Amino acid sequence: MSSPWDRRPTPPRGTGSGDRPSRPPRPPRPPAPRDEARAAPVAGSRDELRLYGINAVQAVFARRPDAIRKVYLTEARIPSFKALLAWCVKHRVGYRVVAEDDLDRLAASQHHEGIVVDVRKTEPRALGDWLRELPAGPASALWLDGVGNPHNFGAILRSAAHFGVSAILLPPQGGLALSGAAARVAEGGAEQVPLVRLGNTANAIAQLRGAGFSLAATVVRGGDDLFAARLPERLIYVMGAEGEGMDAQLAAACDARLSIPGTGAVESLNVASATAVFLAQWRQRLRKG
Repeated sequence: MSSPWDRRPTPPRGTGSGDRPSRPPRPPRPPAPRDEARAAPVAGSRDELRLYGINAVQAVFARRPDAIRKVYLTEARIPSFKALLAWCVKHRVGYRVVAEDDLDRLAASQHHEGIVVDVRKTEPRALGDWLRELPAGPASALWLDGVGNPHNFGAILRSAAHFGVSAILLPPQGGLALSGAAARVAEGGAEQVPLVRLGNTANAIAQLRGAGFSLAATVVRGGDDLFAARLPERLIYVMGAEGEGMDAQLAAACDARLSIPGTGAVESLNVASATAVFLAQWRQRLRKG
């Protein structure tokens, strides 16, 4: 198999995110779908996040029930969430049985599946803290460079949970954070995969390499064939923004460039779909040893 990991590029220079080359202006985003765009009442405080969807709520109840601060649900959902409601009663957490249209308004979406909860936010971890606690051995992580669509982010979280990704690395700028829409699309995956906030790009690359990771820039064309490449045991896939790809200087600093071969009938896969393919191939590499 080919081995694209022999070179060690020079990391981007600079001491902060402001030293990264500027991208061309992004075109205006299309309007969000009507049910996702309507403004909803915010959760009770700035440290809260409003989640919705059956699997998203069940996941947060299973892993960190103490984070739940308020529950809204339809009468039809009561049998499915008896354990959650009993927990609310025991711990004096408020809950309300409401109508379907009330949940539409609370979630700013019609995809709430009959339940909405306000939970305490979990802030992303620092890279150094995550690396210190990461066990030795095979590991993969995703570096999201410019990904902003919450539905893509949610789908990436779902794939990351399915394939056992150790973390999702978020850039210091760009504002990418977990939202109710992303958590619903993740179907519980948002509670399984740690989020890590990066600092300076050059420092982050050095820390990751010091921990034994190689970095692969995922590119639409011109990269080594993903299915023929020998993938390392500790691997960071760098995924670029929807439409415009990743920062060119960051891509150049990676150890390899990988592409998914296809028919050419379409330009490329959606970033969330591409992520699933890249992760599946890394998982397959582990199985083969």
